[in-house]
Amino acid sequence: MNRTIKKIAVLGSGVMGSRIACHFANIGLEVLLLDIAPKELNDAEKAKGLTLDNKNVKNRIVNDALQATFKANPAALYQKDFANRITTGNFADDMKSISNADWIIEAVVENLDIKKTIFTEVEKYRKLGTLISSNTSGIPIHLMLDGRSDDFQQHFCGTHFFNPVRYMRLFEVIPTSETDPSVVDFFMDFGDRAIGKSRKDADRSVAGDQHCVGTNVVEEFQTWWRVHNVPVP
Repeated sequence: MNRTIKKIAVLGSGVMGSRIACHFANIGLEVLLLDIAPKELNDAEKAKGLTLDNKNVKNRIVNDALQATFKANPAALYQKDFANRITTGNFADDMKSISNADWIIEAVVENLDIKKTIFTEVEKYRKLGTLISSNTSGIPIHLMLDGRSDDFQQHFCGTHFFNPVRYMRLFEVIPTSETDPSVVDFFMDFGDRAIGKSRKDADRSVAGDQHCVGTNVVEEFQTWWRVHNVPVP
């Protein structure tokens, strides 16, 4: 299948999610960055008489996270105006907009139940055939497949970026036994050609788990690419 990536959806605006969003903005892609809506007003919002239904309030978490990323050192963006390529929103109002994304990247907190909840919402709006991946650094990828559709499973894998995303060349592609091989091939090619991640295949076996960061983190700045392909028991 020939794929063209024009729009990325990043779910979660923490340190990794916001920097992943910036990196894709750097290469000219349109990015949708979503996070949770606050459950309480802060003092400034109370002083203005705002409510939890106010759009600025509902997007406060994602907007504050992105603004903090813009101030990061080293810089997450090549140019400040690249920020215009990033649209922010919240899960409650804007999850439906992922239907326009070519690749959906989950980068929420490292909690399996929360990730599963997010993926349940993703399945409501994701177009068939759309790439879907998790940036998890510690949860076995195959555990996220419980309850997911066949199409989701075939187009799902781990795509683990390292921080700071703009500068780290280390990038992991972690398929499950259900991942379509063409999806892995695409990520390898796209990473090499578009997002500046040179590749190096690495064979690793971790009992009961496909996900392994490995012991070579000291070499993060080197130009290499890891692919894990350990069958799920």
